[in-house]
Amino acid sequence: MNEEELLWKLGQRIKHLRESKKITQETIAFNLDTDRANISRLESGRVNPKFTTLVNVAKELEVSLQKLIDIEYD
Repeated sequence: MNEEELLWKLGQRIKHLRESKKITQETIAFNLDTDRANISRLESGRVNPKFTTLVNVAKELEVSLQKLIDIEYD
C-alpha cells in the first residue's frame, strides 16, 4: 500500500470517528484553532498530518492515538 492510500484510509478513519460522535468539521476545526478546510483535507487524505496534529485530533475525538490510527493495511 502506498502513502496516498494510507493517508486516505487514515482520513476516512478520522471522518468515521468524528461522525460517530456527531461532531462537525467546523466544531473540531474551531477547537483545534484551524480552518474547516484543513479538517476536510485531513479527512480526504490530501495532507500528511504532523504527529502533534494526530494527538490533538485524538484528544478532540476523545479516543486514544492508537484507536485513531487503527487502520487496515495490506
